[in-house]
Parts: sequence; structure tokens; C-alpha cells
Amino acid sequence: MPELILHHYPTSPFAEKARLLLGFKQLSWHSVTIPPLMPKPDLMALTGGYRRTPVLQVGADIYCDTALIARRLEQEKAVPSLFPEGQEFTAASFAQWADSVIFQHAVSLVFQPESIAARFGKLPPELLKAFIADRSQLFSGGTASRLPAEQARHQWPVFMARIEQQLAREEGDFLFGEPSIADFALAHCLWFVKGTSVTAPLVDDYPAASAWLGRVLGFGHGAHSEMSAEQAIAIARDSQPAALPDDDFVDPNGFTAGQRVVIAATDYGVDPVEGELLHAGRESLILRREDPRAGSVHVHFPRLGFSIRPA
Repeated sequence: MPELILHHYPTSPFAEKARLLLGFKQLSWHSVTIPPLMPKPDLMALTGGYRRTPVLQVGADIYCDTALIARRLEQEKAVPSLFPEGQEFTAASFAQWADSVIFQHAVSLVFQPESIAARFGKLPPELLKAFIADRSQLFSGGTASRLPAEQARHQWPVFMARIEQQLAREEGDFLFGEPSIADFALAHCLWFVKGTSVTAPLVDDYPAASAWLGRVLGFGHGAHSEMSAEQAIAIARDSQPAALPDDDFVDPNGFTAGQRVVIAATDYGVDPVEGELLHAGRESLILRREDPRAGSVHVHFPRLGFSIRPA
């Protein structure tokens, strides 16, 4: 079975989510460090244009977005489950909400002048300027918009009070009793907020949430080893993609296998990826694309949060 390869960088909150998922599953994986800013030519050889972090590679199959990465890891190792029986809808729906709403608030709080100074104070001014310009481009053209800091500060106590209440009333040590995808989707946002002394009190002032976050982070990152981007690309080139899912789902907009299509995120990082549609399932979309360096790869996207149109 092909090994798991995570393309990421240390300070990415969604990469931390993926690393924790791997730790929860107690999986071994290879780490390919990618640049936090564009350009990312090695990653583009695999994804065809998708720039967001992280990306999971399994041989010649490339998985975009942590919501889909979680489901792929569930296939890799079913127990312990990220989607506990009877809570599949609750856990997945909460995770989708946290990945969008709570993350939006976290970004607004973290990217304020005092927090930026604490987080990036040692960076040369030209690098900080490049980072801010890159993130402006990342959030350009999609449905996501920057939440004003005043509104984020205004609403944050509501979310944290509700988390405290949920944890106090739940019999287990996690949001819905046993750990699930919901915990990891919320945890990476709070991990991001705790990243500097300026914003850390927004988590530390809530004792139940802070203790819960410690339990989630305690799952660690699993066993991993470093791999170069060149090695990862060579693995893709020398591998055969996995067999396609076998289901009878009919796409509601009439897309069928064999079409040339373009798939893109709808909220932010909306860079399009073009290829041959191989599969349009209930949860995911799969494109085949050819790359001079990576060969024939299958790029997987979740249905939720992504658009598809004819090329």
C-alpha cells in the first residue's frame, strides 16, 4: 500500500489539523515542507493549481482540503473513528462550521497589528510585506471576506462560552463525548489563536476549553520522517492511481466521467484546476491530469465548498 505523504508547513493551522488527524489515527507518514507563500512549483506539479495547505499524497492520488483528507484517513485506518457511529452528521456538520466560521474569526484576531508584530516581528520587513500581499491574494475572488476585528472580538466570547458549556455538560472528555472530527476542526483554530502572547488569553481565559485543547493536542502528530519534494513527485510519477470508487450516484448537474472540467474552491484560494472528470460522487470529485514531472495523477476534491464547471 502506498505511504502517506503530507505537503505542509509548520505554522499552517489547517496543516496542524491534518497532523493531529494523523496522530489520532497513530499513522506513519512522510513530511514534505512546502513554501508558505506562492510560488509553489513542486506542489503545483501534483495539484495542477490548487495552492492551499495542506495536501495529502498517496502514491499518484492527491487529496485536497482537510475535510476530504479526514475521510481518506478514515479509509486508511477505521479505528479510532473520526466519525463515531450515530454522530456522523453532527460531527461532520460541526467540523464544517468550525473550519469556516471559527477559522474566519481566528484569522481576523491573529492578523491584527499587535499580534502580527509578536508573530512575525523577527521577519525582515520585505518578507512580512510579501506575506501580507500573498494572503490578500489568497482571500481574493472567493466568497470569504475578512471579518472586521471589532466584530471578531465582539463575537468571540459567545463561541467560547458555548464551548465551555458543551464541555461541562458532556460526559466524555471531548465535544461530543468521544473524540471526533469536530474536535480537530475546532482545535486547529484555537491552536492558531494561542500562537502569540497577544491572542493566547482568548483561549487561556476559558479553563474547560483550554484543558480540552490540551487533550486534543496531546494526540500528537504520529510518526513521520522528512521527504523531499523531488522524492514525492517521483513517487507520483512511478505509481498507479488507486481504483475509482464504485457507486451509482448521478451528479445533480449532469456532469459525467470523461468531461473536461474545471474545479475550484468557492471561499478562498480559488485557483482553478482543469482536468478530465473521472468520478463525481456524493462526497468527492476526482480529476485526472497529466504533468510533465508527476505523470498521470488523480486529484481529489470534496464536493462541499468546491465548484465544478465545463472547461
